[in-house]
Amino acid sequence: MAEYIYIAGAASRARTTKEYLEYLNPEIRTIAYLVSPEMTDNEDSVDGVPVIKIQAGADVDTACKVYLGTRGVNQGKLAGELRDIGFSEELIIPVSVELDTKLRNEYVKRKFADAGKSFVKFNEHSRRNVNSETRGHLSVSIYMASSAFDGKLSDPYVPLAEEKILLVGTALTDKRLGDDGICDNTGDNISDKNKQFCELTGLYWIWKNTSEDIVGLVHYRRHFLLPENWTEIFASNEVDVILPIPLYVAPSVEENYRQRHVSSDWDNMLDYLKEHYPEDYAPACVFFKNGLYSPCNMLIARKHVLDELCKWMFPILFAIADKGGVRDDAYQNRYPGFVSERLITYFFESRRDRYKVVYADKNFLA
Repeated sequence: MAEYIYIAGAASRARTTKEYLEYLNPEIRTIAYLVSPEMTDNEDSVDGVPVIKIQAGADVDTACKVYLGTRGVNQGKLAGELRDIGFSEELIIPVSVELDTKLRNEYVKRKFADAGKSFVKFNEHSRRNVNSETRGHLSVSIYMASSAFDGKLSDPYVPLAEEKILLVGTALTDKRLGDDGICDNTGDNISDKNKQFCELTGLYWIWKNTSEDIVGLVHYRRHFLLPENWTEIFASNEVDVILPIPLYVAPSVEENYRQRHVSSDWDNMLDYLKEHYPEDYAPACVFFKNGLYSPCNMLIARKHVLDELCKWMFPILFAIADKGGVRDDAYQNRYPGFVSERLITYFFESRRDRYKVVYADKNFLA
């Protein structure tokens, strides 16, 4: 028997919530997306699903569940509006970080299985195939991309022993984080490109200036959730790279990018692949029609694997940045970093026969 629901919100997060719920439970049917009355920039429907304003007299069934598919900061207001038109508290379900993570993990696992692909979470190795002696033979550093302008964190976080602060965009400011930070403007670097390349100036610096056996890039607000003995697990199971759990975006990786960013940058990326990496062009076009990619430019990898990724990817990013130039819009100016998230995912997905890729959850610190 079908279960009818609503989803509050009509943007990317709401569409993602709909996909997770309906794929995991084929009996679920989304009646409509519900949005605040003042939201005037929404279409009348999204992916064939009506968009209805939350207001008195709206044609909605208040006996159905409503999932709040928006950023957490907006959920309180939406919940109040839904209560005002008759939805009871128990039928209003916030899609919290915990629920989103649970749905995402279940969705990706099933999606990979249905496609005949393996999906291995790093923590699945935590109780087997672990040799504590392997840690002594490895040098390891996870570089935490930070800025002199980062806000103070309110959430507590104890860094992993291997995490080191890497100040990115150092060339653009005289401010420093202190004496214990490593700067991305030493050696071969692109520190002065940080306004466009963001944490990628850190990735480039790691590529060109480090020699540890295992290296990683995380953010001061985003970190992989790993057990304390993760290096032993990594080495014992011959892992090549850890990526974030993939995120679903609608309607596909390519179309989602085109809808949210400047479409010509995507065209320039594909043009570069076609001319310089013809063996990747057709597979990439197919891959980008799916809706999954690992976000945030985060990874932990064997150094030679990271080197191979960077040697392949940075020429693409430099080429599209040369064509696209600098944008006045600070957010859209970060397009090399947005493109790279998709490229990193494609690179490892298309080379599954070469690298052992595993996935891990990540946090987001407020």
